[in-house]
Amino acid sequence: MTFRIVFTSLVFFITIFPVTTTMAAGESRFDKAVAEIGESDDIVGLAVAVVRKGELSSLNTFGVREIGRPEPINVDTTFRIASLSKAFAATVAGELVDTDKLSFDDPISSSNKDFQLRDPAQAESVTLTHILSHRISLPPYAYDNLLEAGVTPSKILREMKKVTPVCKVGTCYAYQNVGFNLITSAIESTTQQSYEGVVTESLFAPLGMSGASFGIDGLTRNANWARSHSRPGYRLNPASTWEVKALKQPYYDLPAAGGVNANISDMAKWLAAQMGYAPEVIPPKRLTVLHTPLVATPAELRRNRRLSNLTDAHYGLGWRIYQYAGQTVINHSGSVEGYVAQIAFLPEQDVGIVLLANSRSREFWDILPLFLDSELGLENELLSQTELNH
Repeated sequence: MTFRIVFTSLVFFITIFPVTTTMAAGESRFDKAVAEIGESDDIVGLAVAVVRKGELSSLNTFGVREIGRPEPINVDTTFRIASLSKAFAATVAGELVDTDKLSFDDPISSSNKDFQLRDPAQAESVTLTHILSHRISLPPYAYDNLLEAGVTPSKILREMKKVTPVCKVGTCYAYQNVGFNLITSAIESTTQQSYEGVVTESLFAPLGMSGASFGIDGLTRNANWARSHSRPGYRLNPASTWEVKALKQPYYDLPAAGGVNANISDMAKWLAAQMGYAPEVIPPKRLTVLHTPLVATPAELRRNRRLSNLTDAHYGLGWRIYQYAGQTVINHSGSVEGYVAQIAFLPEQDVGIVLLANSRSREFWDILPLFLDSELGLENELLSQTELNH
């Protein structure tokens, strides 16, 4: 890709506090390494924001909104953020808990009668905490295949009684999308508003996330949105080229699990808020609850091979919590229909990153370990290679 935009004097505002750019003159090793990735043929479009001590220290965009067309990705280009949506659901649920309108120990059966398990007593024991931490006893991604085939979420929930549980409720972790979206019924029944309306009113508006939205209409409401891309047959033919993918509805039917759209400016504000820089919107006490490890996720140690210094992995409420080279990392990843996204921050170093892309590329997944290793002063082959190339 030949399009690259680097923003080094950008100022963006969260309603509660200002966030300004303090990027030093010249590019860091990390910036140079990201530029090499962003300008490679393995990326169609990419946006990267780094927030340090509440300030936007760098924001870079690369590539184009659609392969074969000249319109570049910029700070206002909207992407699907996929499972990064889950943290918005957990944060709103936390607000309702803070105001005594909900309890994390509330059973989901009080607000959703569609959800069933093979053992009715087990279904009755599922709480909001279990939902937000993926501990509802079902196998990973239970019935996502039905969702993709066009079956409605409410019907899928009734079909869950046919699935053999992998454990008792609350005793093991297995990642869910349809199951996670159960939180919408608790939020809607408590507020008597649509889930989308609650998130917009409670988070998007006060944080100044003016480009954030839900659904296909939200994604495409203006021309500046990133089309998703895939490379059919890539594993068998590495020379295969990027093709535009058609938008599909199914995962938008799960707004809490994967329904949010946003641009990189919006997500930088969201990152800063999760790092504690919007206390009037998201109080520190709530952040502590969301970011507290609740259940071990040992499969992450095997799945994230690029994170070579990863030693421990847990899930909290809508967030993953890692131990990386002895440091805590709060993060989440998402992927849907050709879009990929990551968000992560190091609380002790008070620095974080957001990545949005419209192509599920191999090199995208190198950026987070590059960032972590750069911030922690660790050896990284790609960082070293970047030095040699410059």
